[in-house]
Amino acid sequence: MALIEASKVDEDAANATLAQAFVQFALESGVLRFGEFTTKAGRQSPYFFNAGLFDDGAKMLRLAEFYADRLIESGLEFDMIFGPAYKGIPLGATLCAELARRGRNVPFAYNRKEAKDHGEGGTLVGAPLRGRVLIVDDVMSAGTAVRESIAAIEKAGATPHAVAIALDRQEMATENGADVAHSAVQYVRNRLGLEVVAIATLDDLLKYLFHHSTDEVGAYREAVVAYRARYGAR
Repeated sequence: MALIEASKVDEDAANATLAQAFVQFALESGVLRFGEFTTKAGRQSPYFFNAGLFDDGAKMLRLAEFYADRLIESGLEFDMIFGPAYKGIPLGATLCAELARRGRNVPFAYNRKEAKDHGEGGTLVGAPLRGRVLIVDDVMSAGTAVRESIAAIEKAGATPHAVAIALDRQEMATENGADVAHSAVQYVRNRLGLEVVAIATLDDLLKYLFHHSTDEVGAYREAVVAYRARYGAR
């Protein structure tokens, strides 16, 4: 029992270190910003995470390393990767390349938003969907993209197994325009039965702000704390 507990402590410490490094990387890349932003749900957020600004080769390579490190630390088993259109496509592709560089070559597939009526046709591109499928995306707001991915994967006869994201905002989801107590990640875990692996969470972001309270970003700490208190999932 003591060995198991010690192993869990080591794993948690490794995850925390990785999460803090990722927050730093997102800030330096301009992907994570502080100020006043309006979310899809119409909330006024003091921070914004835009994975579309991982916009050059060096950033994408480093991002893929973070995804790979987090997945390896999690011990999650999967047979292939699926990248939902649109942001999930480059994320899944670069993660596949990084895993292959580390000696694990897994198949990759993605979907189109519009069906193609020539060539191979359909909405799916890449390797045939088989086995336990890992869905890779940037964030999870309402869970819509995940539900669409699950439907496509099941239709192809494969098993939607887990989801990997860069940031878990840990805030209440919205359904039919109203706030609900659970987050999109909690919904996917508890209602859909898929594991969700996140490189970092809003709690990790708060830890970073507390540890850098004297830096310029530290000025936004109280605003993020207030946002978490108001919109944080239970």
